[in-house]
This record gives sequence, C-alpha cells and structure tokens, in this order.
Amino acid sequence: MPTNLAKESAACAAVNEQIHNNVRIIGIGSGSTIIPAVKRIAEIVQKDNLDLICVPTSLQARELILSNGLKLSSLVEHQELDLAIDGADEIDEQFNCIKGGGGCQTQEKLVAFCSKKFIVVADEKKWSKRLGNTWTKGIPIEVIPIAYKITKKEIEKQLGGEVIVREGTEKLGPVLTDQGNFILDWKFDASKTSNWSDVNQTLKMIPGVVETGLFVNMIYKAYLGNSEGKVEVKTNPAISS
Repeated sequence: MPTNLAKESAACAAVNEQIHNNVRIIGIGSGSTIIPAVKRIAEIVQKDNLDLICVPTSLQARELILSNGLKLSSLVEHQELDLAIDGADEIDEQFNCIKGGGGCQTQEKLVAFCSKKFIVVADEKKWSKRLGNTWTKGIPIEVIPIAYKITKKEIEKQLGGEVIVREGTEKLGPVLTDQGNFILDWKFDASKTSNWSDVNQTLKMIPGVVETGLFVNMIYKAYLGNSEGKVEVKTNPAISS
C-alpha cells in the first residue's frame, strides 16, 4: 500500500542516518510508523554489533523492542537519551506537532524531553501549513479520571472549541492510558489558533491535566515519506544539532 511504503521509507531513512556507533541510548516511540523503524534498528544493531539501549514510550513500544531482540530499559535507569524516534499525527511548518492519537502522549513527551535529538518519521500527508488543517480529531489531553468533567468544562471556557471524552471501540466507556487516566480530545478552530506555546501553557495550568499532545518546537528533524518511497528531510532551524 502507498501509505505503508511512505511510512517504511521515512522510518528506514531516519534510522539509517541516525543510528550509528556514537548513539548508545534511544527512545522508541509508538504507532504504525515505528514498527519498520524498530525492525531496521535491529538489523543495524546486529550487523554493526552495536551496544544499543532502548527506552519505550508505551507498552506497544516495549513489546516491539523485546520482539526484535533489542535491549530494554526505562527512564528510571536512563534520564538522558541520545535520540528519540517517533511518529506524529500532524506537523506544522514551525515544527510543532500533535501526538497522542494512540493515547501515549505523556510517555512520548517525557522520552522526547529527555533526548538530545527528537526526530519524527511520518507520511508526507502529516505535514501541514498549520495544526488542525489535516488532523481533525483534536489535541489529545491526558487527565486524571476524577477531574475530567471539570477539566473539559474549563478548557472549553478558556479556549473555546469542543472537548470530547475519548471512548473505546471494542469496550464501552472511556479509553484508559498506560497510566490509567482518561483522554480528552480538544477540537479547536485551526484558523483562530496559532500561538501553540501559549495554548500548551494554558492547558497545562488547568487542574487535572496530566499532559497534552502538543509538542511545541521540540522536533529536530522530520523524515517525510511519499507513496513512491521517496523521503524529504526537514530540519528545524531553531534547534541546532
């Protein structure tokens, strides 16, 4: 499938460029794009006999690391990572992105924050002029269960838009994160929202919010694959190598 080829091409291009002898500890993201990335990492580790340690962002990432024969660790043992590789739901021209479509945004942001370089691999369709143009499901916000109604009401009051409690498809009731919390999806007006640093700060200051799916100017490089298997690499000028 064209989309799968785009994801696989982006993942392999990123791994081929970023995984080498000087990289010892890396963060492994979540989602479908990461599957070919981890497979390629395992191939390079075996071929070059690298001593590489992997820190997961979710239970899915943990299983990917183990099933591919890679060394597993955590942020408890390692708080400084050389690199983190992850996917994204949407990336804008200022290198802000939305993550959390799979509900792992809190651990994903922790791993990205602890990394010297945070790189994203994605289908080229995930790149847009402004957030909200292509990703219309809203910004994921992890909240503690007891506060979800208060938090929902306060987000709509301060920022407008609509906040929806994410519910499961195979099980009735709210989706639970790996931390046992709820996820609110905030649907905003893309034409009226641009200062994502302020928006993120506003959301984080509301009691009950654990973390947001807004990654503000954290990306070092974005690897974007297309349906023909070609990859465009975009480098954030605001973040030096």
